[in-house]
This record gives sequence, structure tokens and C-alpha cells, in this order.
Amino acid sequence: MKHIIIAIVLIAGLLVAGRFIFFNENKDNIEAIVEIKEEILDREVIIEIESGNTFSDITENVGIGGTLMTEILEATTDIYDLTKIRVGREMKFYFDKDTDEFKEMVYPIDTEEELFINQTIEGLVAERKEIDYEVRVKTAQGTIESSLYETAVEQGTDIRAIIDLADIFAWTVDFGMGIRVGDTYKFIYEERYRNGEYVMPGRIMAARFVNDGRNIEGYYFFEGIDENEIEQDGYYHPDGQSVQKLFLKNPVSFKYISSGFTTGSRYISAFNISTGHRAIDYAAAAGTPIRAVGDGQVTSAGWNSKGYGNLTKIRHNGTYSTNYAHQSKIYVRYGQYVKQGDIIGTVGSTGLSTGPHLHYEMVKFGTKVNPLTVELPSNEAVDDDKLEEFKNSIISYQQQLND
Repeated sequence: MKHIIIAIVLIAGLLVAGRFIFFNENKDNIEAIVEIKEEILDREVIIEIESGNTFSDITENVGIGGTLMTEILEATTDIYDLTKIRVGREMKFYFDKDTDEFKEMVYPIDTEEELFINQTIEGLVAERKEIDYEVRVKTAQGTIESSLYETAVEQGTDIRAIIDLADIFAWTVDFGMGIRVGDTYKFIYEERYRNGEYVMPGRIMAARFVNDGRNIEGYYFFEGIDENEIEQDGYYHPDGQSVQKLFLKNPVSFKYISSGFTTGSRYISAFNISTGHRAIDYAAAAGTPIRAVGDGQVTSAGWNSKGYGNLTKIRHNGTYSTNYAHQSKIYVRYGQYVKQGDIIGTVGSTGLSTGPHLHYEMVKFGTKVNPLTVELPSNEAVDDDKLEEFKNSIISYQQQLND
């Protein structure tokens, strides 16, 4: 019995010793593998582009000669213009660990694509590649106590996502002057990660904003690619109508345009004055209804002593406002909200006017622009043959916004 116990102890000791030896051998192997991996890594140089930097300057600083620099530029001629590198972005260079010869360069063109330049046996090869983000879906919500920005910061929401939210509803909510304490928002959006680290917010998929009691919803929908290979997508209300509203082409039924948009001064003999005319004059019979070209709030309605006569001003959003002058009657009041197409007054000839017409101005970011040439977003609704697909695609988002 004693011999059996001793044998068992010896066997156990051998097993322990063997395990210890096995572990140490494996430990050595693991360290060896790590060392090998470290040895095969190329040398990496990261340059943050500063103001005044040129591609020539950067390549010279990382040890790339003029000949190779020229070859890189030639390889990218039809892919991307490296003379347009942007300040603040990082350019990465990789060199062979043994020979220190150039192997690869990576430059972020924008948030969606990167430019890769690789040294191959055949020579330099340049290509654009989509950035492969890890996408996580997140929901953000809040109640406004002072401003949308401050509420978002308090909630810990990336301000870039809030800016995207404001852009979506810019045509239906005046984020400059129309926000009210107690307004609420909730939206579902993507967060983008690379190598496990958060990079930026992605696309907003669904959003709801309650502004002064008005419930406004917008849902992203991709319809497809048209015959010109242009992606057809946008944000739409639950009924399929575009969240972005196009202004009415004309605010009044007119006979003809009596005076166009000019940046220089013009002489008006009837009043013996010279003045600019950053507007469109629509000649029409006195009493012809004038319509608001878009949703908005009336910021002025009444007599104007600077020659406009009866003048109505409407602020549509943080970008656009419109002015309607020389009216015979005004049907709206200061602070009133109007909808696109609402009658706000009638054509007249008040103020510095030589005959019945509507003097119509469009203001963009505080500057008067030509209403006939300014580019406005499309307000096309979801195509009829895609409407059912759209409505089905937003059901789950509607449920999430309601939760």
C-alpha cells in the first residue's frame, strides 16, 4: 500500500512538472509568435496635414524623393487629385521593415472613402475604397429647456447628429426663432466605429420633432438609382411626402414680369431716384391674391416707410425668408404661422410704385437672391410604385419612436 501511495505521488509530481514544462514551452512559443508578429510590421508614418502643406512637402518630410512623388501623382491622376488634400486630415505612409522602401499610402478622401496607393511588382496602383465602418444603432431623445444644442449636450448626444437632425427638419421647423421650451425630439441613428472606437454619427433613419404642439416625422428611404445612375433617396413624412418643401414657383398669378433682378442701380423717373432692384416685379391686376410660397412665420406685416408700402415678411426657416411689397391689403398679422399657398394679401400699388404689381424678394442667409435662379431642394414624394414598400419599411421605426 505504501508503495502504491509513493507511486501515485511520483506520478502526480511528474504530471505537475510536465504541465509546468509544457506551459513554459508554450509561453516561450507565445512570446516567440509575438516577437515574429512585431518583426513583420512595416514602418508606419502618420502626418497630420497642416495649413500650407502641399503633397510635395509631405512626401519630402517622410523621405520620398521627387521621382517617386511624381509617380504617385501620375498613378492617381484619374482617381483623385492630391493637390486638393485637406487640412486636419491624416496621411499614412508604410515602408518595408527591412529595405525601408515605400509600400503603401492611405489618405481619407472624405468620411466615406479612402485613397490607397500600393507599390506592386507591376508598379504603383491607386484605388478608392469605401470605408468599412462597424455600424451600431442608437436612439436619442430630449425635451428642450433652453435650446436644442444645450439639450443635446446635456443628453450626451454627439452634436453632429443634432445638426443632421436640424437639417432634416429645416424646412418645417425654424430652429433659429421657432423653437419653444417644452418641444421634444426623438431620433434613431447610426453610430460609426472603426477598430472598436467611435468615429462619428452616421445616417439618421427616423426622427420625430414636436414643435409648439406640431408633431413632425421624417423617415429615410432609398428608392433606387435612376437612369442617370443618381441615387434617389431622402426623408419623407409617413404619407410619403417629402420633408423638404419646395417653394411655390410664383407667389401670384401674373400678366408678365415688369422688372427683373438686378444688382446695379436703376433710375425711376416718376420719383427721380436711383435704386437697386434685388427682386422680381410681377405685374398683375389690383386685388389679385398673393400666396405664401412656403410654410413660415410672419415677422412683419404693415406699412413700410422705405418705399415698400404695405409689406409682409415671412421667415421660412433658418436659411430663407421672403418679402411681399406694394400690397393693397394685408390678410396676416405679425407672429402668425402660414402654410404654403395661404393667401396673405392682394396686389396693389402702395409705396414707391407706378402701377399694380407685386414686388417679391427672396432672402438667403440675410442676402437677397434671385428667386428665379436660386437652387432649391426637390420636394418629390415617394414614387407611387414604391409607396407601399416605403410604408412597410417605416413600421418598426414608428413603433420605436412611439415607445
